[in-house]
Amino acid sequence: MRVVVTGQGYVGLPRAVRAAEAGHRVIGYDIDPIRVGRLARGDSYVEDIPAGRLLPIVENGSYLPTTDLADLAAFDLGVITVPTPLRDGIPDLSYIEAAGGMLAAHLRPGSTVVLESTTYPGTTEELLAPLLEKGSGLTAGRDFHLGYSPERIDPGNPVWRLQNTPKIVSGIDRDSLHAVDSFYRTLVEHTVPTPTCKEAELAKLLENTFRHVNIALVNELAIFAHELGIDIWETLDAAATKPFGFMRFDPGPGVGGHCLPIDPSFLSWRVERALGQSARFVELANDVNSHMPDYVVRRLTEGLNQRRRPVNGSRVLLLGLAYKANTADAREAPATRIAELLHGLGAEVRGADPHVAEDIRTDTPWTRVDTTAHEFAESDAVVLLTDHAEMDYATLIQHAPYVLDCRNRLSGASENVDAL
Repeated sequence: MRVVVTGQGYVGLPRAVRAAEAGHRVIGYDIDPIRVGRLARGDSYVEDIPAGRLLPIVENGSYLPTTDLADLAAFDLGVITVPTPLRDGIPDLSYIEAAGGMLAAHLRPGSTVVLESTTYPGTTEELLAPLLEKGSGLTAGRDFHLGYSPERIDPGNPVWRLQNTPKIVSGIDRDSLHAVDSFYRTLVEHTVPTPTCKEAELAKLLENTFRHVNIALVNELAIFAHELGIDIWETLDAAATKPFGFMRFDPGPGVGGHCLPIDPSFLSWRVERALGQSARFVELANDVNSHMPDYVVRRLTEGLNQRRRPVNGSRVLLLGLAYKANTADAREAPATRIAELLHGLGAEVRGADPHVAEDIRTDTPWTRVDTTAHEFAESDAVVLLTDHAEMDYATLIQHAPYVLDCRNRLSGASENVDAL
């Protein structure tokens, strides 16, 4: 099939590459000419897609990255993988609307459109379907197929990749479900059909809300355990030995990426708007997780005070700017908020990350540095936010005068290390 994938980011690029590898002719559309230029040279900016996978499909013509809307013409199947951010607590679906409008202009009888972007239940049928119908003059279900299939990308996961992760599929009617399911069966090992698009849309929110709520639980327990003089990490190790009825989640400096800080709020917003009720678990989890950077700064302040150092004037190195280990994804990473808080207290903030090439987006002045023995030694404190595998932890322990370890990576390594 001729497949168009709108959006070539962390979700869209892996989807486009896999489709090309499966034998489809793929158009990867993105509005960013710099991104498209890199892709056209076989240069990937997504770690899960190495050049060894990208370059062959570019060279053989099965994958065409483009910013030209004319290249979308005559598509058989269009996939929408664009961002869905929050604006002042309200879902911003403008990117979905823009992508839908672009596809509508080239929609033909018999074509299929699939939405993968995270959104609230009802978006596919209530927003996207009318938009496609208006822009094409066709009728969803009768003239073209339409469905929803939530992305399940886990950046940096070496075990669960796109191909072997079960793919939820849905359609606005039986024929649409068949069309969507048939396409994804060419990409993945196993598909999971749902009765309607709304179940698939809610399933995505449930998956991330489950993680969000449980991470908030252990984050709050970590705060209480410290105040009570209890080692939360030993507690988690003990609890995790139970072979049933328990799933381990670890505390940390805050949540990041698109999924946890944003996706559960789609559910909260939809419940409030449609039912006039509050999603209390979501709101409580939002409150706990969003304040973890404040707790990190509080613990750092305590640690420096014990060493007769004020935060004001101290040189603090934030080690790990990505939200997740072994990835370059710094979206919504807690490092941003922690840097802002420390700068507000008068600290000299520095940051280091072997994966993140670009500076984290913040108005706070800070300095990007390398992870060297000299840099560790010259810091008054190092805050380990993201425990990338290739960091030189032995050098860190040897030279840093004080480390606040937010990931329990250095447990028992030195008396100068505090665990979160």
